[in-house]
Amino acid sequence: MVGWAMNGSFHIKPKVPAHRVVNRNGMLSGKAHFATPTLMQELLEKEKIKIENDTIVDFEKKFWDPAKELAL
Repeated sequence: MVGWAMNGSFHIKPKVPAHRVVNRNGMLSGKAHFATPTLMQELLEKEKIKIENDTIVDFEKKFWDPAKELAL
């Protein structure tokens, strides 16, 4: 469901950082929906996120858990 919502977000302003949406294992599962096959990775790497084999390195350290932040 998140993927479908993100797919329609390209025309929304301000821009939604869709490149930050990865699957639960840190894999770049949505990369096929970007303008080029490498754009998602390039955008993450500009933010100093290391990628290997289409997966975020040390994903558990980068993962944002909204339940913790919102104290749910």
